[in-house]
Amino acid sequence: MRASYWLGFALAAVLLPLSVLLPGPATPVRGWAWDFSMALGYVALLMFGLQFALTARFRRATAPFGIDLVYYFHRYLAICALLIVTAHGLLIARLQHDAGVPATLADMPAHVLGGLCAVALFLAVGAMSLLRRALHFDYDAWRRVHSLLAVLGVALSLWHLFGAAHYLDSHWKWLLWLVYAALWLSLVFYVRVIRPWRVSRIPYRVTALRQEHGKVWTVTLAPTAGAVPPFMPGQFAWLTLRTSPFAMREHPFSIASSASQLQSVELSIKELGDFTSTIKELKLGEPAWLDAPYGAFSIDCLAGADSFVFVAGGIGVAPLLSMLRSMADRRDPRPVTLFYGNRVWQRVAFREELESLQQRLSLTVIHTLLEPPDDWTGERGVISTEVLRRHLPAPAPGLHCLVCGPVAMTRSVEKSLAELDFAASRVHSELFDWV
Repeated sequence: MRASYWLGFALAAVLLPLSVLLPGPATPVRGWAWDFSMALGYVALLMFGLQFALTARFRRATAPFGIDLVYYFHRYLAICALLIVTAHGLLIARLQHDAGVPATLADMPAHVLGGLCAVALFLAVGAMSLLRRALHFDYDAWRRVHSLLAVLGVALSLWHLFGAAHYLDSHWKWLLWLVYAALWLSLVFYVRVIRPWRVSRIPYRVTALRQEHGKVWTVTLAPTAGAVPPFMPGQFAWLTLRTSPFAMREHPFSIASSASQLQSVELSIKELGDFTSTIKELKLGEPAWLDAPYGAFSIDCLAGADSFVFVAGGIGVAPLLSMLRSMADRRDPRPVTLFYGNRVWQRVAFREELESLQQRLSLTVIHTLLEPPDDWTGERGVISTEVLRRHLPAPAPGLHCLVCGPVAMTRSVEKSLAELDFAASRVHSELFDWV
C-alpha cells in the first residue's frame, strides 16, 4: 500500500499540472499538435523536477522499494524525460517551420535560447551518466558536475517556461509553477545544506582497520558520542572521509556488522576504484561521517519468513554477513543456506568466520569457485541452475531468497530461481551498480 501511495504521488506530481493548465477558454487556438507539444514540454520539465525528490533519499519514500530501485527509477525516468523534451523541441521546430517563423539563433527570443541550452545540459548530463564508467570519469567529480548541470538545466527550463508563458493566462497558473519552482529549490537546499548539516552533527572516528582476504578492508567506526543509530541487518550507509559532509564526496557501502552491536559499525570495502583503494591508508582516530541507515534489503523486512537462501558474489556477501552476524547474536534458529561465489579460494573473504558461524547457526555454506585448486571438492564455475538445484532446500511458503553481488550474477541467479519454480515474490535482490 505504501508503494502504491508513493507511485501515485509521483504520477500526480507530473500529470496534475496538465489537468489545470491545458483546458480552458483562453487556450491559444493553434491546433492539437501545438497543444500536444506544449504538454510534452510541461511533462518533461515536471519529470526533471521530480528527480530532485528521487535523489533526496527520503527514508519513508524509499522504504517500500529500496533505494537501489529508486535510483534505477531515477535513471530511467531521466532517459524518458530526455526523449520527451527532445520530441517537444523537434515538434515545436516543425510547427514553427510550417508557420514560416524564422528559426535562426539570432532571431530567437532569449527565453527560447534558454530552453535550447537547458536541453543541451540535460543531454550532457545523460551522456556523462551513461558513459561514466567507459570514460573512467571520477565518481566524485561526476557527482558534482551532474548536480550542477541538472540544477542549471531546470533553472533555464523555468526561465523558458515563464518567458514563453504559454497557457499561463491567470495568476493562479503562474502561482502553480512558482510553487513547483520553490519546491525544487527547497529540495536542492535540503540535499546540499540541511542533510549534510545533520550528518556533520554526529561525527565518527576510525577505531579499527582489518584486512580480509581478497583485497577487502573492514573499517570499524564508532560515534564520538552516544550509540550507532539502530539499523536493520543488510542496510547500508553513505560514508564521508577526509572531507566535510558538505563536500558531496560520500560513497555508499553495506553495513557488515551485527544490528545487535551498536557501540560501533563495520563497513567491509573491497579495493575496486580510486576511493576504495585508499581505505587501507586510514589512520586510527581519523574522523568520518555516516548518513545511515538506508535500504530495504533485510531479513527484518520479511515478516513470516521461516528459512532463507542467501546468494552472494564477491563483496556482495557484506550485507548478508550482517544478517548472519545479527542472527547469531539474536540466537535465531531459522535455517540458512548460503551460496557464495568467488574466483579463487585465496580471495574468499570471511571464509573462516563463515566456518565458525556454522557452529552458531543452522547455516550451510556452499562455496563455488571459478578457478578452483586441483584438490577442490566443492562446486565449480558460477552459481548456476544446476548448482542451485543440487543444494536448494525443499520449497516452502516461508522460504525467502536474498541475492547480492555483481549485476550479471544477480540476473543469472534470478533467472535460475525462476526456472526452479522459486516464486518471484520470495526473491529479493540488492543491486550494486546504481551509483
